[in-house]
Amino acid sequence: MSEPSIGPDATEASALVNSPSSTPRPSHILEAKELFEAAVREVSKVFVGQDELVLTSLVALFSGGHVLIEGVPGLGKTLFVRTLGHVLGCQFGRIQFTADLMPSDITGAPVLDLKTQDFRFRPGPVFTQFLLADEINRSPAKTHAALLEIMQEFRVTIDGTSHVVPRPFLVMATQNPIESDGTYSLPEAQLDRFMFKAMVAYPDEQEEARVLQMHSMQVDLGSILKNQVAVVTNATQILGLIQSNATVRIEPKLLTYVNRIVRATRSWPTFHMGASPRAGLAMIQGARTLAAFRGRDFAVPDDVVEIALPALRHRVVMSAEAEVEGLKVDSELTSLLRSIEVPRI
Repeated sequence: MSEPSIGPDATEASALVNSPSSTPRPSHILEAKELFEAAVREVSKVFVGQDELVLTSLVALFSGGHVLIEGVPGLGKTLFVRTLGHVLGCQFGRIQFTADLMPSDITGAPVLDLKTQDFRFRPGPVFTQFLLADEINRSPAKTHAALLEIMQEFRVTIDGTSHVVPRPFLVMATQNPIESDGTYSLPEAQLDRFMFKAMVAYPDEQEEARVLQMHSMQVDLGSILKNQVAVVTNATQILGLIQSNATVRIEPKLLTYVNRIVRATRSWPTFHMGASPRAGLAMIQGARTLAAFRGRDFAVPDDVVEIALPALRHRVVMSAEAEVEGLKVDSELTSLLRSIEVPRI
């Protein structure tokens, strides 16, 4: 399986990039590159295709962010998160969001210990490392708020006591774009908390044939993961790489490039609302991680272009006129990116 690649014409920017003088790459950069390639290889033994989902999830994890996934049911989102958790040596948890789900159902709550006649905290399902929040838009706003607070603070506060969730902590929240009955749309302020939004589409003919071949034997997934899929890292190594990836160089010209992209979304004619500064931070952090995955200790415009759509598509709002005309967010963002001059670095 080749390395996932996303974004509009990412190779266009590479023609304008002059790589810095070749110097020995730091050991943590080589470590990140090898880990990324190994993770993609092992995941592909069970999960077929969906390159954007694989790449954005790994970049978000190693950048300390979270991913919002949009796609119809049955495309393997649960399979992917469970497989990724196994490959990276992390705990996996899943919460099915429903209309009656309360904040305490995900955070946990004090329970009475009959032996001591005292209350003790019983952790909820959010106390894991890889959390699949399935159909997050089916729960009321106060439940959304509870999860999003944990995503931001990495802790749960109950009765004045803070309980830290395990690190690394990656939330992958899904929402169904088809059904609207009984759903509560996430406000723009809450959407902004997700580092990326990945679109999961139907597989092509060859990929779907592979899915049918691989998963039609009624073999237990746990057995497959145990016997056929290797664990390539652990939580300690992941946390170390998250810190070391922050040292990847970002040239001032690249910062200016990202700033121009984000600011251009606020005046683009088909957008009613543009992206916030948090979008620029997501692009910079993502570019650093992606550069490390590619074996470089410096980021280039290619890295920014490759993650621009997942970083921006949920942070802009199309105008009513553009929606009536049938224009799509991704196509408008692609046009916007092509209008910004790519710097020479």
